[in-house]
Amino acid sequence: MNLALGTIHTMRIGEKVNNGYSLTKGTFQITLPIEHSDEKLVEGENVDVFLFKDRQEKVVASTLIPKIVIGIYDWAKVVDVIPGLGVFVDIGTTVEVLVPKDDLPTFQKAWPLPGDKLYVTLALDKQERLLCRVAKEALFTDMIRFATDIDLNDQVGGQIIRVDKEGAVLFTEENHRGFIHYTEREREPRLGEFVSGRVIEVKEDGTINVSLLPLKHERMDDDAEKIYAYIQEAGGVIPFSDKSEPEHIQHTFQMSKSAFKRALGRLMKHGKIEQRDGKTYIKK
Repeated sequence: MNLALGTIHTMRIGEKVNNGYSLTKGTFQITLPIEHSDEKLVEGENVDVFLFKDRQEKVVASTLIPKIVIGIYDWAKVVDVIPGLGVFVDIGTTVEVLVPKDDLPTFQKAWPLPGDKLYVTLALDKQERLLCRVAKEALFTDMIRFATDIDLNDQVGGQIIRVDKEGAVLFTEENHRGFIHYTEREREPRLGEFVSGRVIEVKEDGTINVSLLPLKHERMDDDAEKIYAYIQEAGGVIPFSDKSEPEHIQHTFQMSKSAFKRALGRLMKHGKIEQRDGKTYIKK
């Protein structure tokens, strides 16, 4: 008799052995190592345990019951990143489980980092070792709430559940689906990252569009501070002015020429800078 791994079983506690307790269910027998137990066990009683293969490929039991098992999805925190392999997540038991790279974005810069959260379930590989599989966006469909209680510019936050070249999908704390177009962010968010943004559209299908950029007047302040800091680091002068080529501005400051000109105008209005001979100087 073999018991399914990656699931929970009720087993009878047998005698204490050198490194733990003997457990049985029918003809199946296994050892529960002391390091995989968080409770006092009594011979002859039953105990619920989680079965899995450890790193030595040995089947072991744990009384630390995970919130995620085969067929059950939940959020798991990323604890480690292994380039070229995947990320390990904490599912709430004594082992951390691999999310393979095939379940992650193609580009590693969009992979989750420690502290990010992924919505996953357990699976077994061909050797019956534990893996975590990331939920596809379609799995969230039944959990999504229609956005009838949201207004424009409301702040929302949540986990990124999909990233691609067009943008990212956000599952908010209120269970709304939010889309972040690539033009509405300063950088690509990571899968599993928690982000906060503002609502820029409530769509007829009950979903929302979200921007991670500040409001225009706030953005102008941020742009001005960014440019002023750049001039300071450059020794008080930069070879840029409001006549500079747009592509040069975009490459250096990651902003459009119109945004650059607005920020320069704001700095000049406050007496921070001046322009001469195609260059911009800190005003003394």
